[in-house]
Amino acid sequence: MIIKPTLKDIHLIQKLLKSFIEDGIILKRDDDEIATNIRSYVAIKEKNSIIALGALHIYSINLAEIRSLVVAPNHQKKGLGKKIINQLETEAKHLGITQLLTLTYQKEFFEKLDFVEIPKEKVPDHKVWSDCIKCPHFPNCNEISLIKTI
Repeated sequence: MIIKPTLKDIHLIQKLLKSFIEDGIILKRDDDEIATNIRSYVAIKEKNSIIALGALHIYSINLAEIRSLVVAPNHQKKGLGKKIINQLETEAKHLGITQLLTLTYQKEFFEKLDFVEIPKEKVPDHKVWSDCIKCPHFPNCNEISLIKTI
């Protein structure tokens, strides 16, 4: 079942994110940044663990990003990532968002969900200067930019 995590879940979120951050797959976010944005996250919780997570980060009245999408390694290939994306897309539609952006190493996964690749030059500047600049791969990023009209 998909839940909205609470501030008490931040330690579980960080536990799930740890290996993905260490592997350079997603950006490190400190507890305060997660707390500030806790309302943008959705998660799948099993017992006392968060096993899947994603966030909807709004950039403008038309554009939001799906970010921090991760599924625990022992729970991958079970459709949990798709469930998280579907929930975030539902939230985006409810808010009036018309386009969803993602930067990812999992191009094929997102293409199966009707995202299409776009040139990185089309990524909004405020994304680059708020997040990308913090990335150890910047400016030589090999993530793929994709977008979906909803």
